Amino acid sequence: MPAFELPPIHRTFRQSAEVIEASAPTASMLVLVVERDPHVRELEAHFLKEAGFAVAFATDGKEALEQAQSQLPQIVITEILVPKLDGLALCRQLKADIRTRDITVLVFSILAASSRAAEAGADAFLMKPLAEQRLLSTVKSLIQKRQVSKEQSDANNSSTTP
Repeated sequence: MPAFELPPIHRTFRQSAEVIEASAPTASMLVLVVERDPHVRELEAHFLKEAGFAVAFATDGKEALEQAQSQLPQIVITEILVPKLDGLALCRQLKADIRTRDITVLVFSILAASSRAAEAGADAFLMKPLAEQRLLSTVKSLIQKRQVSKEQSDANNSSTTP
């Protein structure tokens, strides 16, 4: 299969964006993408890498769970319909495990299942089709929310310790 090729206008943007990415705060943030469709996976990777994120991939839920436990990504973006362990079951297992419960989970699916995703513990839900700005703004918003939560938690912990 040929590699994903960008139109020339995007190549120019990529070259200028690489300078910005080096100093971006997202550069050290790992996003684990769990997607069975290789075309969607490539697009998600492209958009996330352009925004400065490090990206890892899993094509099924069991592989994603193992990677999440070993790599501890900041965000897991999962489709619901992935083999071996569906995205909602993956989300439940991540949120039930003390080692992975703080990982932000974004469910991204063709299925209208936002309430099911929320019940599984997902932090957000996006409906396909893939839209670059919607994906990136949601991911960045989730990161900001997580940072604020962590800062509040740290402040509460430091004020209760003698």
